[in-house]
Amino acid sequence: MDFNKLIERVRSILVTPKTTWPVIAEEPATTASIFKGYVLILAAVPALFGFLDAALIGYNIPFGGTIRIGFGLALSSALLGYCLSLVGVFIAAFIVNALAPTFGGQQNSVQALKAVAYAYTASWIAGVGAIVPYLSLLIAIAGAVYSIYLLYLGLPPNMKVSQERAAGYTAVVVVVAIVIGWIISLTVGGIMGASFARGGFSASSSSSDIQVDPDSSLGKLQKWGEEMEKAGKQMEAAQKSGSTQDQGKAVGAMLGAVLGGGADKVEALPPDRMKSFLPESLAGMPRKSVSAERNTALGFQVSKGQAQYGGDEGSPLSVEIMDVGGAQTLMLLAGWASLEGEKESDSGYEKTYRQDGRLVHEEWDKSSQSGKYAVVLGERFIAEVSGSAPSMDHLKAALTNLDLRGIESLKNEGRKVE
Repeated sequence: MDFNKLIERVRSILVTPKTTWPVIAEEPATTASIFKGYVLILAAVPALFGFLDAALIGYNIPFGGTIRIGFGLALSSALLGYCLSLVGVFIAAFIVNALAPTFGGQQNSVQALKAVAYAYTASWIAGVGAIVPYLSLLIAIAGAVYSIYLLYLGLPPNMKVSQERAAGYTAVVVVVAIVIGWIISLTVGGIMGASFARGGFSASSSSSDIQVDPDSSLGKLQKWGEEMEKAGKQMEAAQKSGSTQDQGKAVGAMLGAVLGGGADKVEALPPDRMKSFLPESLAGMPRKSVSAERNTALGFQVSKGQAQYGGDEGSPLSVEIMDVGGAQTLMLLAGWASLEGEKESDSGYEKTYRQDGRLVHEEWDKSSQSGKYAVVLGERFIAEVSGSAPSMDHLKAALTNLDLRGIESLKNEGRKVE
């Protein structure tokens, strides 16, 4: 491996991308050479610096202060994130190749991999920022934005699309890349936390076999993983077939699996049902306004109902109930990846915790005597009340006026098993 050549390529793609992309597009390469000579090395940068930050330096989490984790757990997390990032590159390259004809381009799996691998350079190099206190997030965002720009410049020479159509092409690919990156981060958090989870495992002391309850949180995650694997095999078969139609179906199947639909398609509740959760009065205050909507994006639906409550005296309260529908698995992964904790200052406090099996979040501002109280119900619904009140207890009491158990009981409504 010629590291001087590697360093020069990194420098040129970051500093002079417009002149470097045509060179990359014309140089001979194979999938193996791109992975071995570039991806495997650059993708290790964020994994390495993330490990150093987690195990040695420590990192700040919301409400939790500075946290350091054990060497073994930090190393395992870094290795898992590294492996999943390699998978993400492969999937993103497949998407780029599959969508090429849609934007007037030419399919070529190696050229697609070039476009993705070298565009990711900025994000990978930005991984160094993990060890920079307070600025790591900004550095990561900057790297991601520049990677999008690199992809926009790299698609025309590699996939033979016009510059005019490159913007739309890039936008579609970026959406997929964001989803992939989200799943990677949530999966790392979920898997590393699995050893501390409760309620999903059952094993006898005389056997090393572990059985997973399919109705438990872990069971649902396992099913999601199986759907992802199934979709991956479908993508592989479609690529081998060379059929554009099959590849399009494979892309849809992968997005469906990524977004948590799997084999179970869930339709979010309609607006009239969402409005029915919002009573005509709340904590003695009449309802002043109510609205509801249902929207579809990226293959799954989200519904939301909102209402304002208030009388002639006192400040109004806002109530919002959201149904994430087919994204339940993502909600589940997010719950596993999140950490409980609290933060308190002279001006107020924030805290996230679990109560009666539900994830709860509180925010309170002493100066304005206002706050927010939210509860996740059945890994599908989010009920929230916010506004000015004498205390947080008043907000909690207001939310308990809603039929929370009734809402939670609808977690499987709209599910269609195909």
